[in-house]
Amino acid sequence: MPIDVGRVIGAELPATRFSWSEDDLILYGLGVGAGNPPQDPAQLKYVYESGLVAVPSFGTIPPFAMMMGISAVEGLDVDLMQILHGDQRLEVHAPIPVSGSVSQTGRIVDVYDKGRGALIVVEVVSSLLDSGEPLFTNRSGIYARGEGGFGGPSGPPPANQAPDRAPDVVVQSVTLPQQALLYRMSSGDKNPLHADPEFAALAGFERPILHGLCTFGTVALAAVESVLGGVPARVASIEARFTGHVFPGESLVTSFWESDSGYLLSTVVEGRDKTVLANAAIGLRP
Repeated sequence: MPIDVGRVIGAELPATRFSWSEDDLILYGLGVGAGNPPQDPAQLKYVYESGLVAVPSFGTIPPFAMMMGISAVEGLDVDLMQILHGDQRLEVHAPIPVSGSVSQTGRIVDVYDKGRGALIVVEVVSSLLDSGEPLFTNRSGIYARGEGGFGGPSGPPPANQAPDRAPDVVVQSVTLPQQALLYRMSSGDKNPLHADPEFAALAGFERPILHGLCTFGTVALAAVESVLGGVPARVASIEARFTGHVFPGESLVTSFWESDSGYLLSTVVEGRDKTVLANAAIGLRP
């Protein structure tokens, strides 16, 4: 059934709450590859309660279940088996506490016609329950295959183009063969595409693939430890477009270019030379 764009744009999602503890931050850190090597204090701070800090991309976790509720929006009759994560922008408005609770409001802000599919843009604001101050704002582009061709705008052109010069810094991140199994438990995203070989084969993959947001978090961790002096609180925003899949166990190579507001970046899979994060940027606090 075609998307009823007029009804869908501006539609609000049911409000939710989300709470986390030190253990949740540690599990998330393990899910995106922190703790390697385990004796390194720079890595231990993400996976050990003494001096614990959050990987900044943890901000993508609280709104996940809320965003999956888009199928209940009237006029948006899409098959969840046909959706893909197209892009993600996370704003981190303040340092992430090691434990806390947020209240969340969300809405659909746009629907773009991509020809073979539709890009549904969902925004969720997560505010600290005790103060009401925003902590995270996530804007996610959800691509619904087979739902395009309705004649709407195609959306703005991709931003954050990497410059045509050698990168300032290049960093390798090695994922574990069981990385997707760790991440699905730390994120709540239990899509069988990331665990079940038979399901992955039906989707056209030779084996289960890594979650896009796991790649996003792995690269965020690499950025903090390589170009941001190991200080995650410097991150004000992270954004990227997902352009390819990663198999657990593969290595990611991320190139960084310094910009006026932070860093532009691009991530490829080592050995396959396949770009998996493009039009990506990290914004820094003044």
